[in-house]
Order: sequence, then structure tokens, then C-alpha cells
Amino acid sequence: MTKTCDYFFSPQSPYAYLGHERFVALAAQYGVQINLRPFDSGKVFAVSGGLPLGQRAPQRQAYRLIELARWSKALSVPLNLHPKYFPVSGDPAARLIIAAQFAHGTERALALTGAVMRAVWAEERNIADDATLVALAQQFDMDGPALLRAAAGASVQSTYDQYTQEAISANVFGMPWYRFRDEPFWGQDRLQFLEQAFAGAA
Repeated sequence: MTKTCDYFFSPQSPYAYLGHERFVALAAQYGVQINLRPFDSGKVFAVSGGLPLGQRAPQRQAYRLIELARWSKALSVPLNLHPKYFPVSGDPAARLIIAAQFAHGTERALALTGAVMRAVWAEERNIADDATLVALAQQFDMDGPALLRAAAGASVQSTYDQYTQEAISANVFGMPWYRFRDEPFWGQDRLQFLEQAFAGAA
């Protein structure tokens, strides 16, 4: 039986960025197929009690920076605590990732996802900018302009809405969020437990 894991995330999330490559590697190691599920974090927060970063209490905002620096150092993953283009809407990039999945499959869409995340957190690039998205797609030999046009289409938007509703129905309230055999794992700091679940699965 094929083992699958749902991967709920928004591409502008720093914690999704910190966990992305490790998660992809674990799934490959244990033969787990990833169900890519980028979602609209604003809509999920609206029904789950989450707040956009700018609306969180100062104490929470301050501690967030400490944790990001701590994890960046621990994982040796470069991360700019104050990126030039953040906060940024993740919607255009999420739609591009879905379009890439339609056209090129999940593996290449996952590679594009990692590049999008690095663009925000390590490369000072604006992932809400069309030219940036085209350039990112073309790094993977994808037709950037064609992919961007596809990302603006009704089928991609419908899928994005579907994934967002799936996240809400799955009781997702943060990101990254992994769901394996109906068991939820919230956060890149839960990848140890997810790996245990992968290893124990028949």
C-alpha cells in the first residue's frame, strides 16, 4: 500500500522554510508520497484563532525572532530575520506551485517550493512579484511565463481554494502541518516524531 503524507504550508512561512528540505528528504528515505497542499493562511487563521504577525502581541513577536535565529543556527540553514520583502502575500507563489504540480509533477513542484522559500528568507527576493516567480520557475527548466499564466487560471484557483478548505477541515491552525495516516504533526520541530511514524508504518 502506498504511504502518503499531506503537506500543508504557506510558502512565505519561515518555519515551513526551515523544515522543507528535511521533510522532503525524510519522505524520500521512507518511500512516502507527498500530497502537496499549499493553503491560504489568512483564511485558515480566520477560523482557527491565529493572527497575522503584525497583530500578535509584542512578546510573541520578540520571541519568534529568538526562535528563528536559534533554529537557523541549529540547522545551518541561512535565514534573514528581517527580510526585505516580508510580510508578503504567499498567494501568487502558492498558485505557481500548484500550476507547476499540474504541469510537471509533485517532485519538481517541491523543488520549486524550496526555491520560493529560499527566495524570501535567504535571497531578499519578492515572491509576490511576477518577474521573480518567472525566474524561479525557469531555474527548474519550466516555462516561467506559461506557468504564470496557468497560475492565474480558474482551475488553479479552484484547487487552491480546495486545499485551503482541506486544511480547515483537517483542523490545521499553523504551518508547516503534516498529516500522516490521520495523525497531525504541527511544525518543523515535530519532524522527529513524523520520522518515527514513517519508520513504523508497514
